[in-house]
Amino acid sequence: MVKIGDVEIKNFPLLLAPMEDVSDPPFRAVCKENGADLMYTEFISAEGLIRDAAKSRQKLDIYDYERPIGIQIFGEKIESMREAAAIAEEANPEMIDINYGCPVKKVAGKGAGAGILLDIDKMQSMTEEIVKQVKKPVTVKTRLGWDDSTIRIVEVAKRLQDVGVQALTIHGRTRQQMYKGVADWTKIAEVKNHPDIHIPIFGNGDIDSPQKALEYKNKYDVDGIMIGRASIGYPWIFREIKHFMETGEILDAPTLEERINTLKRHLNFSVEWKGDRTGIFEMRRHYTAYFKGITHFKPFRTRLVEAMTHEEVLNILSDVEEHYDKEVIL
Repeated sequence: MVKIGDVEIKNFPLLLAPMEDVSDPPFRAVCKENGADLMYTEFISAEGLIRDAAKSRQKLDIYDYERPIGIQIFGEKIESMREAAAIAEEANPEMIDINYGCPVKKVAGKGAGAGILLDIDKMQSMTEEIVKQVKKPVTVKTRLGWDDSTIRIVEVAKRLQDVGVQALTIHGRTRQQMYKGVADWTKIAEVKNHPDIHIPIFGNGDIDSPQKALEYKNKYDVDGIMIGRASIGYPWIFREIKHFMETGEILDAPTLEERINTLKRHLNFSVEWKGDRTGIFEMRRHYTAYFKGITHFKPFRTRLVEAMTHEEVLNILSDVEEHYDKEVIL
């Protein structure tokens, strides 16, 4: 078992990454039913929680079937992050996660997210204050460094462990790289295999197939893998990885019927949780991936992203069912 504080998770867990406007309860639900072992909320603004902003507060919604789950917060002010951690703990997650990895300018440019990688002393101080504030285990997600000249990830890991962090997820890119190039897992392995590191180390970046997941597990010796972009519109990635690791066999891709049924559950929950307008709008990012590999699908995809109501989307999905045979898509 992998232990994060007093939370026990199955050996070599698969984690769902905290992705803004993606890792919400509707998406987490379909990922959980397909094998995600540990999930995190979308990242939540510390200032938003303190100001009681409706959108930030809504992101605290968690459900029992999602457990274990962590609530992720971000911000640049130590006091605000400490207060936000206390608020997040009241929602009763299994753990509090700190975002030290978001590379987008509006976050990192203010010194939050990956921006704090330019000030490791502040990172350590902020983390220590949060650990002191809450009783739940504190975890961190970060990147290798700000750029190639500031990679100090082994030192960062040791300092975070020293102040009480119970697990660390490392994305194998710098902030400067954003999501370009190839994630460098050798540096993640340096952290995992360092004799002074005793907490679980999870790797993140570029895992998009069962074969790569098993290869990286064996090659880099991490305690688990976090999956982000490869899961968008394709929650089956978790079950496919698990099946391949256990049997060496590649599962057949989901049938069209399964894709549509899963999408409907995702859609219905999205509308229920966010309301018709926002729920429909934020589902648009998922449609292309849900139907990836289906030939001649472009006209349906265009209709889906242009649909404005729940009923309209369901009618289009019915048209898709009538147009294609329900068979395994290779």
